[in-house]
Amino acid sequence: MEVRLRPFNNKCGGIPLEKTIGFIGTGVMGKSMVQHLLNNSHSVYIYNRSKDKALDLIENGAVWCESPKDVAQQADIIFTIVGYPYDVEEVYFGSDGLLPHGKFNSVFIDMTTSTPTLAKKIYEEGKKKGIQALDAPVSGGDIGAKNGTLTIMVGGDEQTFTDILPIISCFGQNIVYQGTAGSGQHTKMCNQIAIATNMIGVCEALVYAKKAGLDPETVLKSISAGAAGSWSLSNYVPRILSGDYSPGFFIKHFIKDMKIALEEAEKMNLPLPGLALAKQMYEELAEQGEENNGTQALIKYWDQFE
Repeated sequence: MEVRLRPFNNKCGGIPLEKTIGFIGTGVMGKSMVQHLLNNSHSVYIYNRSKDKALDLIENGAVWCESPKDVAQQADIIFTIVGYPYDVEEVYFGSDGLLPHGKFNSVFIDMTTSTPTLAKKIYEEGKKKGIQALDAPVSGGDIGAKNGTLTIMVGGDEQTFTDILPIISCFGQNIVYQGTAGSGQHTKMCNQIAIATNMIGVCEALVYAKKAGLDPETVLKSISAGAAGSWSLSNYVPRILSGDYSPGFFIKHFIKDMKIALEEAEKMNLPLPGLALAKQMYEELAEQGEENNGTQALIKYWDQFE
């Protein structure tokens, strides 16, 4: 059964009046994303395992729901961004989950970084109930979520992507349709692979600068504008230099992503030695209690050599 939404009318808005929005997961990323919806006069039904993390949103007009089931029964367009694939499984397939209680002709958009296999499963099970599903993981961290400039990689039916694009535009600027169900998650794995080895290079450049007696901030002015420039270099080095290891993206979640990428690569008989090294380094930091810090805390790996 093919499901269609009436096309939206304008950027970050214009959803049909009879369509309501739900959002599950109001953590580091989700909180800002819901706020963008509220700022654009959308009514939003929300659920989070810890209600405390949603209190600001509730005060700003979001409607609290007691479970994913309640969100599914209220909303037609539902976004999810939770921690791990097993969280996605519970939100979508649990007894109080979205799929058992979703309304016909609704659309589910999972923005969690999860497995391509699970994305395909959600899509296929949704089809059986007349529900469309997109996998739409994001990149850009807390900064991108706050600024509404996330990169969003989307898999699923292209027409559904086209229909839902104006509302996704509330969160991002670089929004690209990648292909059939699971393609968004595969693209996010490419993103994480590139970031993993890049973060090693960023940190090695910084520790080298310090050892050479250079001023890291002055070095940053030169190399961030040249061929070595990267998002991580420009956005994370200032945090490192100020001693700010707060999570734009948790180390524990990055380890999860690297594990997914390595498992997918193994299925393709594809060696990824750079990614394997980055995973090992981050796991060492996690064992030292750094799992709830941001990925820029990788710089602490070199403390052992001082």
